[in-house]
Amino acid sequence: MPASMIKVDDASLLSDVPAPAVERAPARVSRSRELEPGDVIDGFQIVRVVARCGMGSVFKAHDRATGTAVVLKIPHMSFESDVVFYSRFQREERIGLRLRHPMIARVLAVAEKSRPYIVVEHVEGPSLWHLVRSEGRMSAERATAIGKQLCEALVYMHSQGVVHRDIKPENVLIDSAGTPRIVDFGIALDYRDRRLTWGRLSNRLGTPEYMAPEQMRGRRGDARVDVYALGATLYELLAGTPPFPAGSVGDLIRFKLHHDPRPLTEVAPDIDPALAGVVMRAIARDPRDRFSAAIDMLGALSDPRCASMPATRVPVHRSLIGIRAALFCVAFLGIAWLVFHLVQANT
Repeated sequence: MPASMIKVDDASLLSDVPAPAVERAPARVSRSRELEPGDVIDGFQIVRVVARCGMGSVFKAHDRATGTAVVLKIPHMSFESDVVFYSRFQREERIGLRLRHPMIARVLAVAEKSRPYIVVEHVEGPSLWHLVRSEGRMSAERATAIGKQLCEALVYMHSQGVVHRDIKPENVLIDSAGTPRIVDFGIALDYRDRRLTWGRLSNRLGTPEYMAPEQMRGRRGDARVDVYALGATLYELLAGTPPFPAGSVGDLIRFKLHHDPRPLTEVAPDIDPALAGVVMRAIARDPRDRFSAAIDMLGALSDPRCASMPATRVPVHRSLIGIRAALFCVAFLGIAWLVFHLVQANT
C-alpha cells in the first residue's frame, strides 16, 4: 500500500515489544472482520497495530515458526478484489522478494497464505522523520554518512531495474546498529516486470514534499526521481526542515513546479558550501540538471569539493527558436535571390 497514505507511529517502533506468551487458544479469524491484536493468521500472531489507513493496516507480529518479530502489511478485504490495487500490491511483494541489500528491509517468502498480505522483516528503530523531530537537524558528518549509505542502496536498486519513487524520511528506518534501512515499495516501478503496471493510474502517487516535479506532472520518471527524493531528504536532515514551505498540497505543487527551494546555505549557514551544492544539485527542478545516476551522487557525497556542477545551458525551447529563425532567414534570402534572377532573365 502506498506509503503516502500511511501515517506510521514512529514512537511505537522504538520499544521492543517481546513476543507474547499466549497459553490460551488464539482467536479464530473470521473473513467477515479485519484483523486485530491477538489474532493469528497462518502462524503469525498479531502483536499490535503499527499503522492504519483507508486501504489497509500494518501490524507488528510474532512469527511462531521462527520466534522472531515481523511486520505484516495487510490490505482491507474490500480492496482484495480491486484489480488495480491488488496488481500493485503483488508487484510490491515481487520487488521485495527479489531485492537483497543491507540497506533495504527484506520481504520474506510465505509458502501458503489464507489471504493477501506481505511479510517484512521487523526493523527495530526510529525513522529519520522521528529523529529529526525529536533531535533536530543532524550534523553534516552524520547526514552525509547516511546519504552515502542510501546512495549505495539506490545504486543496487536501480541496477535491478527498480525505482522506489517514495524515498522520504518516514521510509528510512535506523536499525540498532545505526544502519539506514529503506522500507515500503508500495509505489515502486519495476522495469523488469513485464506484467500489467497500471501506470496511468499510479503516476501521481507519492509524497508531495519529496516528489520530483516531473512526478507531479504525471510522468513516471526514472532513477533521477529517487536522486531528487534523496536530495530532499538530505536537505531536511541538514536544515531541520523540508526544502519547500509547508502549506496546502496545491500550493506546494505550484511552488515546486515554478520555483527553486531556498538555498541550503541560507537555511543552514554553517554547512560546507560544497556539500550544500551537492544537495541543491540533487533537487534541481529539471532532471537534466541533477546527477544522472545515484552512483554519481555517491561520488559527490564522498568528495563534495571535487563534485562538478552541471554547466549552465540555454533552455531547449530558446535554442529551437533561434535555429528556426536562422533557417527562415536563409530560406527567405534564397527565394529573394531566385526571384531577382528570374526577373533579370525575362527583361
